[in-house]
Formats: sequence, C-alpha cells, structure tokens
Amino acid sequence: MKEFNVLLNQQVFTDPPIAEEAMVTVLDDWVNFYVNYYRQQVVGEEPEQDRAVQELRQQLRTLCAPFLDKYKAFLKSL
Repeated sequence: MKEFNVLLNQQVFTDPPIAEEAMVTVLDDWVNFYVNYYRQQVVGEEPEQDRAVQELRQQLRTLCAPFLDKYKAFLKSL
C-alpha cells in the first residue's frame, strides 16, 4: 500500500493533459499490476487468497479516488 501511495503522490500532471477516461485506465492498469504482482505472494486456501486479493484491489482503488479527484480538479483548472 505504501509503495502504491508513493507512486500516486509522485505523479506530475503534464501538458498536454490526458483525458479523464484515460487517467482512469492508467489507474486501473496500475491496480491490476500491483494485484497481479502481490497475488503470487498470497498464501492460504483458494477462498482465502481470493478474499485477500479482492481486499487489496479495493484498498488500492480507495487510494486512487483522491488522486483522481485531484486530477479532475486539475483538468477543470485548465
């Protein structure tokens, strides 16, 4: 979680900006990348693994929400 939050915090909004929909795609790709990486490290029975991966996915998406809000505000300021 900490690494993902660092990734979000170090993003610099570029000019020209990308569309909001494209940023959502980027964020989804990052979430999928992290989930796929950490899925290999999850131990336990399959239902427990699935639950842990779903929790991770939800936590990462929760971290994305404030970043996306900040990006939307950036786009509106242009």
